[in-house]
Amino acid sequence: MGFADVLDQVGGFGRFQFIHVALLSIPGLLMASQNLLNNFTAGMPGHRCSVPNRTSLALSHNVSLSELSDAQILQAFIPTADGSRLSKCRRYTEAQWHLVGTNVSNVTEADTETCPDGWTYEKTEFLKTIVTEWDLVCALGPLRRMSQTIYMGGVLAGAIIFGGLSDRFGRRALLIWSHFQLATLGTCTALSPSYLAYCILRFLTGMSVSGVILNAFSLQMEWIPTKSRTVVGSIASFFFTVGQVVLAGVAYSLRDWRQLQVAVCAPFYIFFICSWWFSESARWLVLNRRSAEALKHIHRVARINKRPEMVEKITLEVKASRDSTGGRGDESQRTTFSTSFAYYGLAMDLQKFGVNIYLVQLIFGAVDFPAKLGALMALTFVGRRVTQSACLFLSAIVIFANIFVPAELQTVRTALAVLGKGFTSASFTCVYLYTGELYPTVIRQTGMGFSSTMARVGSMAAPAVLILEDVLPALPSIIYGGSAVLAGILAIFLPETLNVPLPDTIEDVEEKWNNNNAPNNILTNNVVNSD
Repeated sequence: MGFADVLDQVGGFGRFQFIHVALLSIPGLLMASQNLLNNFTAGMPGHRCSVPNRTSLALSHNVSLSELSDAQILQAFIPTADGSRLSKCRRYTEAQWHLVGTNVSNVTEADTETCPDGWTYEKTEFLKTIVTEWDLVCALGPLRRMSQTIYMGGVLAGAIIFGGLSDRFGRRALLIWSHFQLATLGTCTALSPSYLAYCILRFLTGMSVSGVILNAFSLQMEWIPTKSRTVVGSIASFFFTVGQVVLAGVAYSLRDWRQLQVAVCAPFYIFFICSWWFSESARWLVLNRRSAEALKHIHRVARINKRPEMVEKITLEVKASRDSTGGRGDESQRTTFSTSFAYYGLAMDLQKFGVNIYLVQLIFGAVDFPAKLGALMALTFVGRRVTQSACLFLSAIVIFANIFVPAELQTVRTALAVLGKGFTSASFTCVYLYTGELYPTVIRQTGMGFSSTMARVGSMAAPAVLILEDVLPALPSIIYGGSAVLAGILAIFLPETLNVPLPDTIEDVEEKWNNNNAPNNILTNNVVNSD
């Protein structure tokens, strides 16, 4: 019997698996908050140059200020950028009092200067963000996006580091550490005294996010029976979807970035405590010549699933371990890159839609429910390969369609963006499940780490592509859509894994995809009859 048969013997998807999946999935409620947090902590409020207060003006100007409104004072100090909007980055060197009460909106010959007294920010959407904290506007405006790129760089570094470490030291140990690192450094980020300190802590927090995602996914998958993998993997992804809706509510309630930072990171102290309950992957233990520990965990699962009779019946025999190289996964990594590239191109700049940012976040989260339900049905009845390819092609069609919608039809453009977000979310649901099934246990975390690395490269590249709007407005959409088309084509060449047991060694992978004899699982089990 293979390991899948062992799971059936000790209860299949029983009480242990239910608790196991629930505890591993609940932190997903706050994973969306980590990846999309920059939309709110680095939100760009309306702003303009500060002007002297009325007392200062009264002392320095021979003007009856009591008769002037705030709008009239602004007319004397702040030029207009396009005939109606106040300039965000300049003010007159000398007050232009003759403009007050006239229809003249600007004085082209008047000298202007950058804001010597700082900026005044609107507080309708945000009370305080890192933008208002450190004046990341005008010349320093790019630093706002840079903070998200640095965070994604940390997620990328974490994927590389934690992926390899997990295959060497185990999934459980790295998951416990990742929860602790995220809780500690995430909450400390709220105490950042400077932009530099903030970026360093966000980078380290991003590393821990990778550790949580990768190890939770592998621990989940390696204890789930084959027939339950699709449903469990899809349902677990719904926690990320619910998390997007939760983020909208929490961000709306806490409009101070420091409070929001604590709110989405402090719960990981609880997850850290709960993670000590998890059982290490028995597959990984046997592959690392720790058969006695693997048997101990299997017996624990049998007792929790109320199958105590199996404790005495199951024994493990470990075949001689074999050195192996090779394997499949290159196409999967390219697919992951393109999915993440398109996803974050849509989801990481919500203010561009010109709609209330909290409402857009809510809509973007809600669209994932029907999208992932559709993905679950397709994964179950059609298979991974067709589902992944179809989701990528459909997202590309929507992205291309948006190119031809006039800018003034903002509602239509937003609706298409929401539809595209749904298809890319469905693609994400498929790609993580699919990637984990393609890699064998011996290198699953390393492979998942490489795939996650490609996803982070995509998420880091997505905001940078938006700069190309200055060259050609349609160019970012062409690149996003073209990437999705290319990935959809590559996905067609991946092998199907629907209802296929997880491979344990690379030889297993080669034998399965080459249609040779049944694979030799590194775990074999003999059920000794009591008769």
